[in-house]
Amino acid sequence: MQEKPDKLVKSVVRTMKIMELLAESSRPLGVTEISRRADLHKSTVYRLLETMQYLGYISQKPDSGKYSTGLKLFEVGSMVINDLDLRERAKPYLQELMEETGETVHLGILDKREIVYIDKVESFKTIRMHSKIGRRVLPHSTALGKVILAFSPIKILDDIIMSNGLPEKTDKTITEESKFRHELQKIKEQGYGIDEQENEKGIRCIAGPIFDHTGKIIAAFSISGPASRVTSDTLREYQELVCRYSSKISSALGYNDLLKRPCSETSEPK
Repeated sequence: MQEKPDKLVKSVVRTMKIMELLAESSRPLGVTEISRRADLHKSTVYRLLETMQYLGYISQKPDSGKYSTGLKLFEVGSMVINDLDLRERAKPYLQELMEETGETVHLGILDKREIVYIDKVESFKTIRMHSKIGRRVLPHSTALGKVILAFSPIKILDDIIMSNGLPEKTDKTITEESKFRHELQKIKEQGYGIDEQENEKGIRCIAGPIFDHTGKIIAAFSISGPASRVTSDTLREYQELVCRYSSKISSALGYNDLLKRPCSETSEPK
């Protein structure tokens, strides 16, 4: 058990105590009962409940006025579980990809309009990537980001373009909105995306989507390396490999109908 801090924020402790009571209860609880179980004054309980309800972590039954856990708590818990499950299930495949290609393999998700690298298997070759787990990058210039945007709802793409724009990272970055949208449509059709030195000069990447059991895009993985090794010919060789592992990892997460087009029909990179 973690050592108790010297100072605790009482309101947070009280809030979490109430949250745990509601989560453990098989039925909604009223203010009086929560007050008694939590050993807190009713006025304190009421203020905390109002705040938690406003944030969506609990809900109040209109007929009885009693409280139970809300959808927000479920959503937050599901995100944590999904991220842990995703990394654990994807890791063996990322390792296989690195061993097969000899290049660095990344796992990334979209968070707050940015791509976050949540796992990485480093290349064993001399020249390596300088990326790190936890790094955030804009999605439009990366293979990972483009793949996730290609399979995401259009409103997410619209929001990111409006908020982030399409800033130039290198002279190869796609900065025109019409060309970028066309690129995403192509990615969706072929089942993989390419970063042709668009985010970092001298680095090429190819990425594939990862879907959950509902068919929702939840992440992407990429094979990355120096342009001297990862040539245009190499990218063509990796196309089928990326499609195959996209299917493997998604299947491990419960998705069974990954790509409508077989990898053999995918188009060549530019």
